[in-house]
Amino acid sequence: MLSPSLAQEIAGETSAVIGLNVLITDSEGIVIGSGDTSRVGTFHEASVEVMRTREPATHTAAQAQELKGVRAGVTLPLVMDGHAVGTVGITGTPAQVRRFGLVVKRQTEILLRESSVLRSRVLRERVLEDLLADVATYDAEVVEPDFVVFRAAEVGFDLRLRRIAVAVEVTAPGAVGGARHRADPPAPDTALVRPELLRTVREVFDDPQDVVAGAAPGWIGVLHRLPEQGSVSRVMTACQRLAGLVGSRHGVAARVGVGEPATSVGGLHDSYQDACDALRLGARVAPELPVHLVSDLRAHQLLAATGHHARDRLLALTAADLREQPDWPVLRDTVVAWCENGFNLVRASAALRIHRNTLVYRMNKIEQISGRPLRDHR
Repeated sequence: MLSPSLAQEIAGETSAVIGLNVLITDSEGIVIGSGDTSRVGTFHEASVEVMRTREPATHTAAQAQELKGVRAGVTLPLVMDGHAVGTVGITGTPAQVRRFGLVVKRQTEILLRESSVLRSRVLRERVLEDLLADVATYDAEVVEPDFVVFRAAEVGFDLRLRRIAVAVEVTAPGAVGGARHRADPPAPDTALVRPELLRTVREVFDDPQDVVAGAAPGWIGVLHRLPEQGSVSRVMTACQRLAGLVGSRHGVAARVGVGEPATSVGGLHDSYQDACDALRLGARVAPELPVHLVSDLRAHQLLAATGHHARDRLLALTAADLREQPDWPVLRDTVVAWCENGFNLVRASAALRIHRNTLVYRMNKIEQISGRPLRDHR
């Protein structure tokens, strides 16, 4: 709890402020921090009795000579959570240093308490990051799922509960979809606001069983517990709220990908990968939207999983003649609308905002050039 590096920092800075040497010992009476660095590592005999009684002790120069490593001054116990963890001493005549004693003791205990809280938070963040990484990189051929479940249970999370994975990408405004203007205020560094971002995400996903952790620079992963009656639509609403909060509070843009519900480690791994795919593909398919469901992008996901060579050959064999036409962009939009509207003339023409007869004309042209009937859904 009382690390030498922290003790030396506190002792050095406090000594500089009050103009008197301050030293800090551990629970064994060994000096681990001092304004006079030559005393670090020495034994301070007076600290042993102060630790035992948890009462301050003052020593004149004559009294100090009878104790090993002690000089005239005052020694006070450092108490954390009801336990003495060390002592703090101030060198000088008792009348001179007594007025500083209680102030230095309290200030040192406050700094130690803050350091302990910060350290516990850092350790918890690392545990959560490791847990998210265990799910993200899970391989059934390498790791038993029960091992991942056990590790999660050790830190209070039950991975057997119904969950859904959410991936959040945070970028500076203009990094995706548009350039920033010179007059705009400088965009915050996402790494600097990461603790605040995590707090905002945890405000939205606030179930005690929700795992929220940093996944990579600019990325935050969530393993959200779905209530028994919970639906994906509620998760979508929460994600849209999150995107709005991130923008208004932190001045950065957030996009969110949502996977599918899962009840096992393997399923949760797939859900997280799906959420990441939804982020990546959603940015290309619908960049104007902040939230993307993988269930809306399954065809895109499947096509993206196909190698470039196979995709290039497919285009060359099926669309080469069409792409040479002067009105290729129009023909391309027609094919896309035809497919996306369930091969239905009425819906496709409405989506294109053209008359049904115009759509029929375009389709006939496409069929003649490509040699392939558009009503053959394959």
